[in-house]
Amino acid sequence: MSSFNDYVKFVTQQFVSYVDRPKEERLAMKKQKKEARQPIQYQMFGMIPLAISMVIKKNKKNRKN
Repeated sequence: MSSFNDYVKFVTQQFVSYVDRPKEERLAMKKQKKEARQPIQYQMFGMIPLAISMVIKKNKKNRKN
């Protein structure tokens, strides 16, 4: 039961520290985290979209020549 209490204490501390920050700082952190994240297609499907896009670009380049 103490592990649950420790968890509740941790979550409460994190929440309070988040709420105590100024709104501009919270928005800046949210924006920074969003920019650092990979596009959703790579999160969901890994390297497959990258490989397909490379093949398509290569085919387009070969057609021009």
